[in-house]
Amino acid sequence: MQINIIAVGRVKESFLADGIAEYTKRLRPYVNLRIAEVDDDRRPVNLSPAQQDQILAREGEKILAAIPKGSVTVALAVDGKPYSSEELAAFFKKREVSGASQITFIIGGDLGLAISVLERCDFRLSLSAMTFTHQMVRLILLEQIYRAFRIMRGEPYHK
Repeated sequence: MQINIIAVGRVKESFLADGIAEYTKRLRPYVNLRIAEVDDDRRPVNLSPAQQDQILAREGEKILAAIPKGSVTVALAVDGKPYSSEELAAFFKKREVSGASQITFIIGGDLGLAISVLERCDFRLSLSAMTFTHQMVRLILLEQIYRAFRIMRGEPYHK
């Protein structure tokens, strides 16, 4: 299975980059993983609502252009459906059985995701009712994907 992650911005903290590298390595036996970063727009400290909308629209265009053709798309969103690790494993299993060979997860920037991106996505997933930085979400998502594939294969993972 091909798993893509499209994320706005770059990971700047080395501890997050190290964790992302670790879970990328751990996922190699289970999936082909591709992480695509789209540039976030520079912005003034105090954004007006109109400026926020413009930035979201530009980031949205970049995200939409990066989505591979034929991919099942999943937006990471506050209003998404919360899944347990077992439910995420079942989500992957269902896609695998149905022949969906490619799933793309989309992580917005600090302003979230443009409406155009949310409307394009097949599914909205919430990792938690809590708020995380968009950079942390990458690490959390990778860990959960890894955990889900371990569950699917009947392998232990309770660390």
